[in-house]
Amino acid sequence: MNTCKKILEISNLSVSVENKVIINNLDLVINTGEIHAIMGKNGSGKSTLAKVISGHPLYSIDKGKILFKNKDITYEEPDVRAHDGIFLGFQYPVEVPGVSNIDFLRSAYNAKKTHLKEDILDPLSFFKLVNKEIEQINIESKFLNRSLNEGFSGGEKKKNEILQMSLLQRELCILDEIDSGLDVDALKDISNKIKNFHKPYNSILLITHYQKLIDYIKPTHVHIMHEGNIKISGNQELATEIDKYGYENIV
Repeated sequence: MNTCKKILEISNLSVSVENKVIINNLDLVINTGEIHAIMGKNGSGKSTLAKVISGHPLYSIDKGKILFKNKDITYEEPDVRAHDGIFLGFQYPVEVPGVSNIDFLRSAYNAKKTHLKEDILDPLSFFKLVNKEIEQINIESKFLNRSLNEGFSGGEKKKNEILQMSLLQRELCILDEIDSGLDVDALKDISNKIKNFHKPYNSILLITHYQKLIDYIKPTHVHIMHEGNIKISGNQELATEIDKYGYENIV
């Protein structure tokens, strides 16, 4: 169990792609047990921030630091960050034909177990475990035998990301627009699973455009990004103001 109060600390971070600055002198602190939501117009740098925290190789860090549980991970490889306890739920999950969803999930789960020097699960034991999880987000068991994300609806892809989050039990979970393209029922299912997953010893960072997700999950902190930086921070009421008045009148 993590005993570090500051689970994530980003200091003076600037990031570019092909010499274009995307994130500019950004600071952010997330403590254990908190849920943070980052909102902002398209192109404000929200999704870039999520990918940079998880170690995406496309982005160049020009300056600044990213500390995770007091460890400097600014230039760590993505797999190291994942083993340390960071999970990223993608906005656009990749389709992998020929690899069954359940095989992928079991491999990811057992990789974590191996890293922790714990016993891995055989296929039958894992099937029992994963079936308990899928019941909570209203997915049929036949969904597990399909190729990873191939032919999945938008809602199924997002539910699969939440299923991975639940199985892997990382300490910091970053969900990049997990609500986009979902109908009302799927949004409720996913929101309930996120709320049930959240515990005093983990933290969640939501990247979102939508007030509805904020209403369901009730984050402890809301930040507004604009031109690569966090311009305003507050609580859930800040999201309500954005929904009412728009970004132009707040930032």
